Amino acid sequence: MNDSSTAFIALAVIFGMLIVLLCLFGARRFSLRRALGTVDASIRPAGGRWRMGVCRYQDTELEWFRLFSLSPRPKMSFQRSSLELLGWREPTEAEQGSIQPDVVVVELNYQGAGLFLAMDFDAYTGLSSWLEAGPVVGVGTWR
Repeated sequence: MNDSSTAFIALAVIFGMLIVLLCLFGARRFSLRRALGTVDASIRPAGGRWRMGVCRYQDTELEWFRLFSLSPRPKMSFQRSSLELLGWREPTEAEQGSIQPDVVVVELNYQGAGLFLAMDFDAYTGLSSWLEAGPVVGVGTWR
């Protein structure tokens, strides 16, 4: 084989691997979004930076998955009973470049630490309903 055919084969292999990787990202994203209780939500821990992802409501947990990852496991997980909803606000000028357009910033308290989620307003109402419908801490009954 000559040098040009070797270069062509190398580029074809790289291109093929890129296509496979994009298909895997798409399949993971599709499987996350088709499950009930999932919403697009960027997250920012107190003192951290915004990261894009998907939140999923479970019975006792709120799970957050990175958008650009192949892992089937959540990157962060928050116990429902330890989440406290503080409210929502419009994004600041500095935040608008880091999060999706037309979202609200939801302020939460998780075990004494601040936590922010950027999601559309409909997703915020779903999150607040999910938190309010949870069991009362220490009592074992539903609210």
